[in-house]
Amino acid sequence: MSAAFTVSPCGTHHVDADGQPAYAARFDEVLKFHAPGLAPVRRGAEAFHIGPDGLAAYSRRFVRTFGYYEGLAAVVSPEGWYHIDPAGADAYPQRHGWCGNVQQGRCAVRARDGRYHHIRPDGAAAYAARWGYVGDYRDGVAVVQADDGLSTHINRDGALLHARWFVDLDVFHKGYARARDEDGWMHIDREGRPIYAARFVSVEPFYNGQARVEREDGALLIIDEQGTLRAELRAPRRSALAALSGDMVGFWRTQTLAAAVQLGLPEALPATAAAVAAQRGLTEGGAHRLLRALGELGVATCAQGVWSLLPRGEFLRVDHPMTLAAAALEYAGPFTDLWRALPAALRQGGDWRAPDVFGLVAGDPARVKGHHIMLRSYARHDYVAVVPALSLRGDERIVDAGGGLGVLAEQIARAHPAAQVTVLERPEVVELAPDGPANVHFVAGDLFAPWGMAADLVILSRVLHDWSDDRALALLTQARAALLPGGRLCLLEMVIPEGSLAGGLCDLHLLMVTGGRERSVANFVRLLEGAGLCLVEQRALPALPTLLIAVAA
Repeated sequence: MSAAFTVSPCGTHHVDADGQPAYAARFDEVLKFHAPGLAPVRRGAEAFHIGPDGLAAYSRRFVRTFGYYEGLAAVVSPEGWYHIDPAGADAYPQRHGWCGNVQQGRCAVRARDGRYHHIRPDGAAAYAARWGYVGDYRDGVAVVQADDGLSTHINRDGALLHARWFVDLDVFHKGYARARDEDGWMHIDREGRPIYAARFVSVEPFYNGQARVEREDGALLIIDEQGTLRAELRAPRRSALAALSGDMVGFWRTQTLAAAVQLGLPEALPATAAAVAAQRGLTEGGAHRLLRALGELGVATCAQGVWSLLPRGEFLRVDHPMTLAAAALEYAGPFTDLWRALPAALRQGGDWRAPDVFGLVAGDPARVKGHHIMLRSYARHDYVAVVPALSLRGDERIVDAGGGLGVLAEQIARAHPAAQVTVLERPEVVELAPDGPANVHFVAGDLFAPWGMAADLVILSRVLHDWSDDRALALLTQARAALLPGGRLCLLEMVIPEGSLAGGLCDLHLLMVTGGRERSVANFVRLLEGAGLCLVEQRALPALPTLLIAVAA
């Protein structure tokens, strides 16, 4: 009978097929009945399960109860989360920080340390690994998320199904799973391979061989399992012309942000437009127009006539620890000028040569500090997860070549006081070096000449991408020469996925500003081998860079 009972509109009891109360009792909250005919309920501070007659199924009381799945129900007690059987008895002695429902003989749980895994119905771990997150099993496969935020599939024993990793991922449905990489959503097969080339803003699971997807222009489409268009459910909400035009005026944003920094608007807020105008020597109309543009960009907001910075706008303040004020000026000024030569840089037989951006910066005292503060902000943002990933003993001699103002060096030194970290940099950068831990030393030198030092670990963090292959090979040769026997080389770079379009604009930017390029793993392997080095490990990090570890070949 309980299968026909549903939760009443008021949520205090269950009703039968005719809408009549199934029993006389009333509760503060009830959930659906599940086999073996029990429903979770809550009255006051007590939670338990009831039968179809509205009576408690057992004498115990919990903080919270959930439905039965495969004969077990998740409950919460002051001691933690766990499962009980229909008689209210503990299914096992362990307690967790959270647990899900038993599905296909496995259940997702979160330990008190925040790590996830799956358990069997008897409470035993289904495998040894621990993850950042795990989902329920379906057809013997579950999604797990690693510490770098990427996801893959595992089988019931915890083994990787295909060892391919995605930005987001779903379980398999009728043979295919929804997956997202850097370029968008798609469907993959059980080998983790995309079943078509296109990428979408969103995709639904396949239903009888077809799936609904949304394209970037807002069009809703029906595709088949080969990615072929079968129907258009909604026309594009934004025309291709409008989208292209929007890309063309991207410089509006760049110049608006730079103008705000040049005029000192971030430091003037919160204030009315009139007050900003008075403080910064602007016309009141001009201040209002610039503030409206900043509002459209999501960096400022207005309430009752007073403008203030939104969280992302705080990065435009010059005193923010990760300020992008200098970056705004660089992109709107010198970098924009360099980009104007892009056609010449791409033509055959021309006389364009890559600029020596570091020399140009060094020759402009007013620009040196701002340029390297910009690089320091990006480092502070992206390097948080790097030190643990380096797997240091703690007593190494480390050379951070091209390490800028020493953000990564300082993080390493504070985490490992017995390590000795040397930042090898250009003289004008060393002059700007801040005071830091005693085990960090700055040395002025040329990365392309012998370094005159030996190291257990050499770090090149976002250095190689600034150089052509020839120059990168020369730099790696010097790094190889500095390594002690058994030493390691660690590269931190944005790695371009094979076959992906991601990073294309950044690659052009490097060409125009430094003559460098973004690279794939295969590109790095060729460079390393040319310098007598061998790639031994690749570790994705939560931020943009990937850690590549190499040793002497």
